[in-house]
Parts: sequence; structure tokens; C-alpha cells
Amino acid sequence: MPLPRVALLIETSNAYARGLLGGVQAYIRENKPWSIYMAEQARGDEPPAWLKDWKGDGIIARIENAAVAKVITALALPTVDMSAGRIMPQLPCFEIDETAVGQMAADHFLERGFKNFAYCGDSRFVWSKRRGEAFAKALAAHGHTVHDYDAPQGTGKAVDDEMQSIRDWLQSLPKPVAIFCCYDIRGRLVLDACRNQAIAVPDRAAVLSVDNDELLCSLAYPPLSSIIPNAAGAGYQAAALLARMMAGQKPGAECRYLAPTGIITRQSTDVLAVDDAQVARAVQYIREHACQGICVDDVVAQCGISRRLLEGRFKKHIGRSPHEEITRVQVLRVQDLLANTDLQLIEIADRAGFKYVEYLSAVFKQKVGIPPGKYRAQHRPAKKVRD
Repeated sequence: MPLPRVALLIETSNAYARGLLGGVQAYIRENKPWSIYMAEQARGDEPPAWLKDWKGDGIIARIENAAVAKVITALALPTVDMSAGRIMPQLPCFEIDETAVGQMAADHFLERGFKNFAYCGDSRFVWSKRRGEAFAKALAAHGHTVHDYDAPQGTGKAVDDEMQSIRDWLQSLPKPVAIFCCYDIRGRLVLDACRNQAIAVPDRAAVLSVDNDELLCSLAYPPLSSIIPNAAGAGYQAAALLARMMAGQKPGAECRYLAPTGIITRQSTDVLAVDDAQVARAVQYIREHACQGICVDDVVAQCGISRRLLEGRFKKHIGRSPHEEITRVQVLRVQDLLANTDLQLIEIADRAGFKYVEYLSAVFKQKVGIPPGKYRAQHRPAKKVRD
């Protein structure tokens, strides 16, 4: 029996798209092989010439323009869309959960004590607008507003013009400010503008972006913090859905949203914008020792003030109690270990500072909304685990 012929119309020019391809590869590796057809292309390119007359069985595509949509419509093959543009809304699709991205960015800055916030988007992209709206909504729940910069990037001299525009925008922002950028390329541009204007990062401007392109983020100065989208999970689930569609299933036009898996914190946001020395010391101690099984009394001992006073100041500046902060850091550690390791839950409990697996499970479900096992299945679908 011939192998299924599948076209992958996904660019290889950015980290998110390569993550999608990695997820597809993982599905194929764990299941029956496919005969893959793909061309070297960039985001938004015209469809490859061979696609018009291609005799295949299914397509996974980032449908970014009318030309690609036209060819796919004519082929009338089972197709899964991976683009937020939704040019073909009749197709099933997988997207980043932008609400979760915006919330994660807001939480990242709020826990560092920032009071001023900004968003640097790119109006060419629907997902950039949604990301900015989600960020603003998450912060509005805490009584904060967001200063927006939203001019599209150009080419040639237009890039220089925009750089000057961003410099002017940065100078107008109240300091210290937490700046969320729609993706890593944008984040690097903001860091360059900060350096040009002698705005200290992260002390005067903390910068966070999305995609976690290891090369771009590590080459940035200072290294760029970035949110990790679940691209591999989206690719894996898209491949699994396409396999069912090629077998005759008709899933409809449902869009499935995948939450990001976490944040890689680098120097660009490694700061605490709190003018209370005891609170800053307490937060730093919790971040470094929460997964060692510490309690609030241990934190109090590091600060030289009473527990009651510390809890009052903590609530004022951070919006949580010391106990809630310890639990938050522990749960983040559990999420990371569930998504990125094969460790059994008993081992994860030990590494996150929980004495009992049962307590970990109860706390995790309360804070995250789903049990640890379900979280692992959603965020690490391409791996077989030992739980």
C-alpha cells in the first residue's frame, strides 16, 4: 500500500514554524510514515509551482495569502490550517491561545512589581493585534493601562524610519516600564532602540517577547526573555487530525487553541521593580528556594521584619501573600517538568518541593484548572511518558 502523500506548506524561516514541523515529524515517527512534499519558502510566499497539479492525499499549511488559498481550494484535499489569518475559515485549524499569551506576559511583569506597561506590536498580523489586546485586558484587571506602539515594519530606509519612531516612543514612556513585544524580531528591535537611547535594560525598561528563538534571543543584548509557544504540540496534533481526515473523518471548521508552555527568563526581564527592600529580598529568596520545601517562616527569617508586616507589604507590592508566591513558583516548576521531562509525578513532587504527590495534584488542579496528567498530555503530546 503506498504511503500517504502529504504536503507541508510551512516555512522554515522562523522558530515557531520549525516547531510546527518538528511536531509533525514527531507524529510521523511514532505512527505510520508519510511521503512528505515541501518547498523551501518564507512566510507569505506564493504557493510552490508543483502544488497546482500535485496528486496528494492531504495538506498541512500556513495559509497566509489568497494565492495559496486558491490552489488549496482547487485541490479539494483534506487540509489543516496553521495560520491565525483564517483566510479559509471552513478548514480546521490550530492556533496559539493569545489570551493565555497575554496573561502570561502580564503575570511575568506584575510579579516583578512593574506599574507602567507598553506593547510593541506589528499591525500586519492578526495575531499581533490579538496578543496586544489580551495583554491589555489582563493588565486592566489589575487597574493598569498599556502604552501601544503599533506601526508595521518596512524594508530598506523604512526600517531606519521605524527605528527612529520606536526611539521616540521609548523616550515618551514612563519609567521603569515593562515592554511586551509581539515576537522575538520585534523584541530585538526594541532592545537595539533602548541601547541607542541609553535606556538601561532591564532596570529602566524590561523587554519580553514571544517564540523563544534560541539563536535570536541569545544573540540579543542583553539576552531576550521570551514566551515559549507550544508549536511542537500544535504540529503533532495537526498531523494526528490530518491522519484522521485522510481516513475519512470530517472534523468541521473548529479552531483549536494551544496555550504557551512557559517563559525562558533571560537578562532582559531579570529585575524586580519594587522599591521595598524587604519585599525584593523576600521575592528573590522565594524564587531561589521555593522548590526546596521552604515555608513562610523561612522567608520571614531572611527579611528581618515581622510576618504580619511582611505579608502586608508583600500584598501591597506583589498582589499575593508570601505563601501564594511560594506555591506559584512551585507550580511553575511542576508545569516545566511535566512539559519538558519524562519524570514520574513522584519525582516531580520532590524536585518542586512537595512532600506528597497527592498534595501536589490537588494544588496543581486548583491553580491550573486541570490535573497534572492532562496538562502533560496537552503540552507534551509527542512524547511517551512513564507516569
